Amino acid sequence: MSMPVLALLAGGLATRLGPLSSSTPKSLVNVAGRPFIHHQLTWLAAAGITDLVVCAGYLGEKIRDFSGDGSRYGLRLRYSFDGEKLLGTGGALKKALPLLSDPFFTLYGDSYLDLPLDEVLSAFKASGKPGLMSVWRNEGQLGPSNVDFESGLVRSYEKQKPDPNMRYIDYGLGLLSKAAFEGEDREAFDLSELFSRLARGSGLAGYESLQRFYEIGSVEGLEETERLIQSRA
Repeated sequence: MSMPVLALLAGGLATRLGPLSSSTPKSLVNVAGRPFIHHQLTWLAAAGITDLVVCAGYLGEKIRDFSGDGSRYGLRLRYSFDGEKLLGTGGALKKALPLLSDPFFTLYGDSYLDLPLDEVLSAFKASGKPGLMSVWRNEGQLGPSNVDFESGLVRSYEKQKPDPNMRYIDYGLGLLSKAAFEGEDREAFDLSELFSRLARGSGLAGYESLQRFYEIGSVEGLEETERLIQSRA
């Protein structure tokens, strides 16, 4: 199965990492002896991704300087830069649309996952929905649960004000058709707003992962991810 282009959302400020990211973009923070994006690109290439667009903002040129054209990972890497104004994850994707396939994968730049991408793609195609969010039954373990998921459908998603009855959490990988952006005239916005809108209109499928996710968005998360990567080395 031919894989869609993957958009890697690597434009955040990484404020929760403190001094670790004061002069280094989160994607280049050292994890197990290598910049984090090295581990992401290695995993994505092994998972079948061949074409990837890095949506970069804060210190994005450093990410390009390290990753280059992706050839050493067996990937084709291109870059879409926010510019002078940070666009947020949704705005960054909207700007990158001319470089992306239809549909395309999305992945947060601080996520390290274990997910069969071909199965996710099959679930998206079977759903007939304009978007898909991968989810994990969190039960409040890794932060507040923020997704109401049932029978393959994300019924609601509230990143900022999660309902205490929610059991699932956004896993970090999504799939979107370009039609999902129709009518969105804002330049800067968060991807969570787009997912929430799709969910309210019954337009967001879900794929449940049975494995927990790892991330480097916090110092604790970074340490857990480093231990995982070291254990696999």
